[in-house]
Parts: sequence; structure tokens; C-alpha cells
Amino acid sequence: MAGSGVKVLGSWSSPYSNRVQITLNLKSIDYEFIEENFYMSNKSERLVEANPVHKKIPVLIHDEKAISESLVILQYIDEAWTSNGPTILPSDPYDRAIARFWASYIDDKWFPWLKELEKASGDEGAIVGNIFEGLMVLEEAFVKCSKGKDYFGGDNIGYIDVVLGSYLGWIKVIETGFGLNLLDETRIPGLTRWAQRFCSHDAAKDVVPQTDKLVQFFMMVQATKTNSSSG
Repeated sequence: MAGSGVKVLGSWSSPYSNRVQITLNLKSIDYEFIEENFYMSNKSERLVEANPVHKKIPVLIHDEKAISESLVILQYIDEAWTSNGPTILPSDPYDRAIARFWASYIDDKWFPWLKELEKASGDEGAIVGNIFEGLMVLEEAFVKCSKGKDYFGGDNIGYIDVVLGSYLGWIKVIETGFGLNLLDETRIPGLTRWAQRFCSHDAAKDVVPQTDKLVQFFMMVQATKTNSSSG
């Protein structure tokens, strides 16, 4: 279905951009994806104009109106295209609040531990312990929210699925870089099988980045930062 002038300013490597792409795909909304070099200090004029407050990706532009912040964008898409595809957020107020709670936990509590691990120069064991503990918490959340079905959202991919699923590419990078097995079926069987289903879903399979490509990108960004700081 035509997207009525829908554009996304983002990056293929950004989980926050990926979640917007996946949600648009779920809603069968056509859009133009405009790649931004978000890791560079010099932001494009287009991005600064679209998001003058934070100057960050992603930005959704719909009918020349810009919406920023990935979670805000997901909710906007769900409300703006109610007749397109499944709803992302539950209709029940309590279930909707729970979905927002877990999305906040993932973004504000769990994923930052992966970022800490990436930057750690010692005591990685404590950080790894936090990551595994968080995964156990998310396993329990999956069991409760999915109610025996394939996704956090039930039969269809929902809000929590998109938020956590957008990180799966970077989770694989962490596993590769640190020799970890985070998605271990013996520890978290529900989440492990969920991740496989999510990555093979039509809305996500061409969006979630491949591990090798992400590793190369990460090394390139690190080299760019090193060169900038030494210059």
C-alpha cells in the first residue's frame, strides 16, 4: 500500500531504525529509506532540520511532518495506520501498559548492559552476569505475554517483539566478539525459538542486519573514532 509520502531517515545498522522499518513492513506501508551516517560528527542538513532537538536517527517523515524517537514513531505508525495489518500495541489498556513497560526495560535497562560490555576494560564477568540475568527476566516475560503463542504479541509480532527483535543483529555481534552464547536454548528456550521465528518473519528477515556485515561496520566506526581522536 502506498505510504502517502513516507520517508525514514536512518541507518541499516541502527536497531532503532530497524524497528521503524519492521513496523512499516508489518503494516505493509511503502516508504523511502534515506541512509544517514549517524556516527559522524557532521550531521546532514536534512537530519538536523528534521530532528533539530536531538539531531539523531531515526526520523519518520509522513506527509512532510517529522516524528522522532523510535518508540514514539512505532506508536505513531500504529495509530496513523489503524486499518493496515495487525495492531502493534495491544488494545487492552493493561496489556498496552505492560508492553510499554517491557519496551522501556529492554531499552533502558537490558541493552545498556551490552553497551557496557563492549566498552569494558575489566570485570566483564559482572556485566555478563547482568546480561544473562536480564535474559532470564525476559524469558519469563515472554512466557506471560505470549500465552503459549509464537510472539510476545501473541499470534502476531507486537510492540515488545519489535523492540527486542531490533537488537538481534547486535546480540549476535556481542556473541561473536566475546565468545558468548546469549541465546542459549538450554537457558532460555522460549526466547531462543522466538528469535529464530522473528528473524525469519517476512517483515524482519531483510531488515535485521547480518552478523558479518555488522562486525565489519563496527570495526570501521571504531577506526573512524580512533582516527578522529588522534587527529
